[in-house]
Amino acid sequence: MTRTRRLGAVLGLAVLLHACGGSAKELLDTAQLEETQRNLPHARELYQELLRRYPNSPEAATAAGRLKALGEPPAGPVR
Repeated sequence: MTRTRRLGAVLGLAVLLHACGGSAKELLDTAQLEETQRNLPHARELYQELLRRYPNSPEAATAAGRLKALGEPPAGPVR
């Protein structure tokens, strides 16, 4: 898959997630994909959104850990 197609796939997934709301797992999966592709600003946004929308989910703990590893403190309470 070319880089352009991957980028298109990621953008399509992001639009789809935004349109349907996305679950904690979907947000985490997308954030991790963005991080893997070195799109760190968007990965951070998705991790923060996950923490805001699903603060008590198991995925929130993972998101908080990834934000910490990326040098950004998580916003909001995490159990």
